[in-house]
Amino acid sequence: MQIEKYNILKELDFRENNQSDISEISPFDIGIPLLDISDKNIEEVYYYRWHSYCSHIKQTPLGYIITEFTPEVFWGGIYGSIACPIGHHMYEGRWLHDRKYLEDYARFWFKEGADPMTYSGWISDSIYAICKVTGDFSLAESLYENLKANYKQWADKHSFRDSDNLLYQVDDFDGMEYSASGNGCRPTINSYHYGDAVALSKIAKRLGKTEEQAYYENEAKLQKQRMDSLLWDNDASFYKNRKNGYWLCDIRELMGYLPWYFNMPDEDKNGAWKFLNDENYFYAPYGPTTTERNSPEFMRAYPHVCLWNGPSWPFATSQTVTALGNFLCNYHQDIMEKSDYFKLLKLYANSQYDTLENGERVPYIDENLDPFTGEWLTRKNIRALGWDEFSQTRGRHYNHSSFCDLVLNGLAGVRARDDDKIEINPLFSETDLDYFCADGILYHQHYLTVLWDKTGERYQKGAGFQVYVDGELKIQSRQIKKILL
Repeated sequence: MQIEKYNILKELDFRENNQSDISEISPFDIGIPLLDISDKNIEEVYYYRWHSYCSHIKQTPLGYIITEFTPEVFWGGIYGSIACPIGHHMYEGRWLHDRKYLEDYARFWFKEGADPMTYSGWISDSIYAICKVTGDFSLAESLYENLKANYKQWADKHSFRDSDNLLYQVDDFDGMEYSASGNGCRPTINSYHYGDAVALSKIAKRLGKTEEQAYYENEAKLQKQRMDSLLWDNDASFYKNRKNGYWLCDIRELMGYLPWYFNMPDEDKNGAWKFLNDENYFYAPYGPTTTERNSPEFMRAYPHVCLWNGPSWPFATSQTVTALGNFLCNYHQDIMEKSDYFKLLKLYANSQYDTLENGERVPYIDENLDPFTGEWLTRKNIRALGWDEFSQTRGRHYNHSSFCDLVLNGLAGVRARDDDKIEINPLFSETDLDYFCADGILYHQHYLTVLWDKTGERYQKGAGFQVYVDGELKIQSRQIKKILL
């Protein structure tokens, strides 16, 4: 019997209501999960971000790639490729039904002319993350030798010997230029290196390479020890940038949450999360801010169009929301609740808008925002320099972050795994939404539907929480809860 992709929502209805002239490739044609949710900002931005993502799919002589900028920029690589957002591109696109785009893109980075080392990144982890959704690990296995070489290159090139082999990076090549703490042994590149070591150990295990599995497991263990002993500030309860191999900066920055993106910290580090929703630290109406608000470096003016010393950056926000999802699902703690995830995702969605000259507010993503007004700052700064034409095109539909992954892996709660289990753990409470349905989620060759209907009136399937697998009802409950099938 042929499996229906969409069991509750109808594809035609969503084509009519979510058309866009942004992309030549329609996300509906290549297959996306459909979303119906009582929070219409999240729903509108969800479909906008799929259209925007598809506008960055580009066919090249080396196969399909995903670009960052709509116009090519002079600092880009071949065919307009840029390595900085690889991880976001992989996590976001892994939910597409048509796999050829990301498979081409993953292989592209190891072909002649491409360079995945121009910016820090988590390429091994993110390629493995694709496989955790598809259930087919042949992509990661076929690229294993390339990923090993990439990992070694980073260790050889960026290890800072005075810091016991922590990795050192210039903030610009983290994609975070003019950050408050500047260059150093930053939580960014060091978290990525940990995540890649974990991924390589799992790929090696699948290939039956037991010695190499043990090597990368030990690499991850040592990297965690280095970060915990040298980047964790116990007094500040936060991971920080280590300067000159000797001292920690005195500023909390949003990148301090990155270790949780890879589930690295122990639970004695849970206290870091108390700062996220505090307006003395990271909370702002269009935040979170990239630097804590009580720092003298916060929003200090510099003669540069991109600043990471306070403005809200979708790149960092999506990393932080992912990390929060892991913290809620994988840690025993009483600091954050599922509603905090929903509130942060809602704030993030609300920041992805622009106001047209006629006053209409439309979904839009650019580079960075004023965390208090929501104004797109890089565009404003470029225009102030008189580069009017460039200001209208450079960051337009900027593909430098994730959002749809945060809805599917987080809000819908389809927690990607590398075993045969289906884990659903939605990150919202019964009082957050009147209704929610994510339909046609292709996961491990099954189509999933995650549904919440407070009254039962929206979908006429009864009140409460339901999960369908290939159209068959598997779970029905009055409460939203974690399930494992």
